[in-house]
Amino acid sequence: MKIIAFPKEQHVGENRTALLPANVKAYTLMGAQVLIESGLGDNIFITDQDYVDAGAKVAESRETLLKQADIILSIHKLPQQELSNCQNNKAILVSFLDPFNGADYVKTLCEHKLTSISMEMIPRISRCQKMDALSSQASLAG
Repeated sequence: MKIIAFPKEQHVGENRTALLPANVKAYTLMGAQVLIESGLGDNIFITDQDYVDAGAKVAESRETLLKQADIILSIHKLPQQELSNCQNNKAILVSFLDPFNGADYVKTLCEHKLTSISMEMIPRISRCQKMDALSSQASLAG
């Protein structure tokens, strides 16, 4: 069973989260285990218990979450110093990575042999429309 992990966003002023309790069921129906960092939904008034009731588990710590994860989903990229915690360097990291402005970050991803998907690099074409994160985030911003 693959573990999909959702760390709490750490950027100052960030109120979004990469997971809502309503979406936990979709992941579990696909056979994945959902693991969250405690406090994931605090900024939007969603409790850890809401996630647990939906079928997720709460990790003991952020470090444990990253070490156990097969796939890590977040809005912002993980801090560079945390990349070494990612499951023996075999996890897949999905996030807004800003690769053109973060050469050092990309280099660290390569050094740790982490597979990564930069959400802003998915083409904005009709074939990829379901994954067009830039438009969806722009809609949220107004």
